[in-house]
Amino acid sequence: MSVQVEKLEKNMAKLTVEVPAEEVEKALQAAYMKEKNKISIPGFRKGKVPRAMIEKMYGAAVFYEEAANILIQDNYAAAMEESKEDIVSRPTIDIVQIESGKPFIFTAEVAVRPEVTLGKYKGVQVTKIDTTVTDEEVEAALEKEQQKNSRTVTVTDRPVANGDTAVIDFEGFVDGIAFEGGKGENHPLEIGSHSFIDTFEDQLVGKNAGDEVDVNVTFPEKYQATDLAGKPALFKVKIHEVKAKELPELNDEFAQDVSEFNTLEEYKEDLKKHLEVQKEDEAKRTKEDEAIQKIIDKSTMEIPEAMIKTQCENMVNEFAQRLAQSGLSMEQYMQFSGLTLDKLEEQVRPEAETRIKSSLVLEQIAKDENIEVSEEEIDAEIEKMAKAYGMEADKLKEYMGDAEKESMKRDISVTKAVDLVMENVKERAKAKTKKEKEAEAEENAEENAAASKQNKSKQRGHRKVRWLFLPSRSIIGPVDQL
Repeated sequence: MSVQVEKLEKNMAKLTVEVPAEEVEKALQAAYMKEKNKISIPGFRKGKVPRAMIEKMYGAAVFYEEAANILIQDNYAAAMEESKEDIVSRPTIDIVQIESGKPFIFTAEVAVRPEVTLGKYKGVQVTKIDTTVTDEEVEAALEKEQQKNSRTVTVTDRPVANGDTAVIDFEGFVDGIAFEGGKGENHPLEIGSHSFIDTFEDQLVGKNAGDEVDVNVTFPEKYQATDLAGKPALFKVKIHEVKAKELPELNDEFAQDVSEFNTLEEYKEDLKKHLEVQKEDEAKRTKEDEAIQKIIDKSTMEIPEAMIKTQCENMVNEFAQRLAQSGLSMEQYMQFSGLTLDKLEEQVRPEAETRIKSSLVLEQIAKDENIEVSEEEIDAEIEKMAKAYGMEADKLKEYMGDAEKESMKRDISVTKAVDLVMENVKERAKAKTKKEKEAEAEENAEENAAASKQNKSKQRGHRKVRWLFLPSRSIIGPVDQL
């Protein structure tokens, strides 16, 4: 196999790959073996027709397409490696020549990793984030845990209220005609969840179990079912049952039930510690994102479109895998959402570009700073992965190829580049908004008025001094004497 590389504009390259004729013959024979059971010719049993007979009847090119697929799959990875190019996209393949007895020639147009000219990456300013945990936040976390440990009881002595779950039958009509997908039975609807359109849930508040209710709503103008978009609808609703959450009492017994602590105060203290860790982690990520974005803004790079397209496809595939884990296929999701693959890729494109730019600048920092990754660091990462997968580290290492190890090495170097950036950042206080400044000025004015009134009563018969109060409440003075 031989590979020629032609540099194109905008960080693109074309690989011209030539595979020897003997490999073409092997691929044609493999294609014949794969396809022969699908071909019937009178006088021969299926699967027993000689290749020469098939090629004579259907033409010499009958197996070319399958043979080309085999040859590309067998040779593209090696061609990438031989090209010495840092390829960052899926290839666009064109077949130049395929013919029995001749070399197979194909081209692969690919994006290559663009060069990055870094801006300032040491001493980047980031916003200082207050990670103090307030009593209100602790109480909110406690309430969340209380809600989690609630039990559902059937309500018979009052009507539906916000927060209740109403078990309902419903059927929707537009212009007096029932529409598809507008009917349900024994559906548990949480009132206030806004999972149903418009004011549907609000119109059930105050009703009782056993009531039959007419609910009038209007579909949104941009509703996924275009035949219903913007139209008024009537839903016939039957309320079967009303259920409410019964919350446990917040006391020492509750703490003992949901935690390892004996008292509620001890449990609240533990919640506070967890919230502090959580806020510290969130602040760390936010400051990292801000620092990296500022480096990106000061750096220059020309990202090829094929690289962005590949990243978008990867992100959509990741999303499809997450859907599959929750029991939903991509086809079902697109049907429910009204989206297409193209629209999904369009939605993820901004995030795809950010990911690419972040990786490029961090990899360039690692390169400029001569950041190295040791075998011990790779082994430690493999150990961590093995623990997460419930495997033995040695077994996982055996399964990993050179490409996976190189990818891991790159990820570790990027992490070390992030650490280097964050070790050198400069924190600055968050700038006050106009509303915050006005509120602070108003508060200072009230304090100044009260202080002035108090001073007048104390200073009768004494020398009077005027002080200048700044918005920060610092004092510069005396500025003059009266």
